[in-house]
Amino acid sequence: MQATQRLFRYRNMMPLLFIVLFLLLFQTFPAYAQPPYAKWGRLAMQETMKRYPNAQIVDYLHVGRKQKTPTTSEETFKLLLQKGNRRWALLVHIEFVNQTEEVVNISYEETR
Repeated sequence: MQATQRLFRYRNMMPLLFIVLFLLLFQTFPAYAQPPYAKWGRLAMQETMKRYPNAQIVDYLHVGRKQKTPTTSEETFKLLLQKGNRRWALLVHIEFVNQTEEVVNISYEETR
């Protein structure tokens, strides 16, 4: 008799259990925010691929941002490129207007 009552009690909880499982499985998880330099990093890689179409980008590093003038800033990225047996580092400097994020200049500097 107790087993029947226990089974009946759990059977009444089944809809609640399904609702909880449904909410856990289909809950929207918050998207992680991208760092502020992500947009400029994508641009640095796109422009590098245009400039060096036969090379592969094998590594990427955000060096930093600095204020160039009161109205512009510069993001710097270090990309490691490889073409065949040759490997080299490339610094990509992207200068942009702070307010509008309009690109002013992109410059490249090959390093070791």
